[in-house]
Amino acid sequence: MTRKIAFYGKGGIGKSTTQQNTAAAMAHFHNKKVFIHGCDPKADSTRLILGGKPQQTLMDALREEGSEKVSNEDVIKTGFMGIRCVESGGPEPGVGCAGRGVITAIDLMEHNGAYTDDLDFLFYDVLGDVVCGGFAMPIRDGKAQEVYIVASGEMMAIYAANNICKGLLKYAKQSGVRLGGIICNSRKVDREKEFLEEFTAAIGTQMIHFVPRDNIVQKAEFNKKTVVEYNPEENQAKEYGELARKIIENQMFVIPKPLTMDELEKMVVKYGIAD
Repeated sequence: MTRKIAFYGKGGIGKSTTQQNTAAAMAHFHNKKVFIHGCDPKADSTRLILGGKPQQTLMDALREEGSEKVSNEDVIKTGFMGIRCVESGGPEPGVGCAGRGVITAIDLMEHNGAYTDDLDFLFYDVLGDVVCGGFAMPIRDGKAQEVYIVASGEMMAIYAANNICKGLLKYAKQSGVRLGGIICNSRKVDREKEFLEEFTAAIGTQMIHFVPRDNIVQKAEFNKKTVVEYNPEENQAKEYGELARKIIENQMFVIPKPLTMDELEKMVVKYGIAD
């Protein structure tokens, strides 16, 4: 049975990089079949898996061909280790709602049978920290069963994580979605791990993995690859392998208890965190 996972997190936190490296590690180290559905209008959720090749987005295909003519072959590309990829895309700049495109894209993929039974994991990579409109669809309509939030020890990343938890709390009962944990994509700020551990305990979840900061990630990106493909012997590739293992074996799925603004402010002050 396919496990359906949504990745959320503050814009610029490294969510898509973390998601793609985790997918690559699942396929390479753990022999899992993975499908990535990019739900960001920038359509950058799959580029490292596809070696930087531009991918026609589903919304572009719909505009050009119409829904009756768009086939899976038109919009699904296969990349590193057989990982299948599709990008929702978005409206033309200044026209329409990008969130609406997410709804349309996921519905069409389901209708076309794109999410095949042989998949171990389906990843939804969702725009930033937006949990409204179409961007909330993976958690609102039960498309995703598990959510992982990518954060760091920076103030705004924690605020975003807490807000995402508020959205999860709102939809958990109707859709059954649960929080699987927080992934710390380290920014090397003071007492970062300690802060994340206190925050995750306070909201009732776990820091599922602490991903250390390493310039090899940027070097691999420059070469249009995940770290796992660029050099699977690198320590950072093994960190992503460990994150993948923890997600595969995870049994801790919760409805989070987001903090009030006062509680969050006190925690931020305690750790002297600033952006």
